[in-house]
Amino acid sequence: MTGTREDILLTTVDTLLEARRTGKTLTDLPAELIPADIPEVYFVQDAVAAAFGPIGGWKIGAPTPEATPVFAPMPAAWMAPSGSTLTDPRHLYRGLEAEIAFLIGEDLPPRDTPYTREEALAAMASCHPVIEVLESAFTDPAAASKFASLADLQMHGGFVYGPAFDAWHGFDFNTEKVNLSIDGVIRVERTGSNTSGDLLKLIPWLANEGATRTGGLKKGQWITTGSWTGNTLANKNASVDVEFATAGRVQIRFA
Repeated sequence: MTGTREDILLTTVDTLLEARRTGKTLTDLPAELIPADIPEVYFVQDAVAAAFGPIGGWKIGAPTPEATPVFAPMPAAWMAPSGSTLTDPRHLYRGLEAEIAFLIGEDLPPRDTPYTREEALAAMASCHPVIEVLESAFTDPAAASKFASLADLQMHGGFVYGPAFDAWHGFDFNTEKVNLSIDGVIRVERTGSNTSGDLLKLIPWLANEGATRTGGLKKGQWITTGSWTGNTLANKNASVDVEFATAGRVQIRFA
């Protein structure tokens, strides 16, 4: 990347941060500020995330079982346990996704020999139901350019984790049922609906293919593995309840 291009992308970073911090959302980025490819997307993501403090983990997903996964950093400052009330005024969009996440129990540093699936999964300390809260620099993220929306932390805005689900080893997530309720009304109900097909494959992929960017996966970080329920919007003061039939339950409320 040339110095001139880097300067342009740093303007992209400033533009996204300004929209996020002020709530003055954008229709899209100006054409010259839109990242041209995934490496440029990741450059912008990393700089945006750095403005919010240490990294608490990574969100990763794939739109289809055949697609190459994409991933983004999750700021530790935006993480909270189930039952939390989210009071931060930056929660304006309030998108919701039901997900399955993993807490890393052992470091997986970069190495020449790829980690096997078994090695990567063995390094996970626990599995949890989670709610990913979506926020955006864009008024309508679906109408923004794809790489602009991806650069905006893939719409990440918060991570709320429920209790550990102990029996995840060997569990068939393709048969798991989930529902997402807002203010006591079920809004989404699905079965085996993670778009990547096999969500566990995302963990060794991140440990290996993502290692150059992540610097290796670190104990205490989280990995969340993509939406089961699509993007459902909540109003102010809404109470949100996600319940997986086997993996458990996680709840939040917006102030």
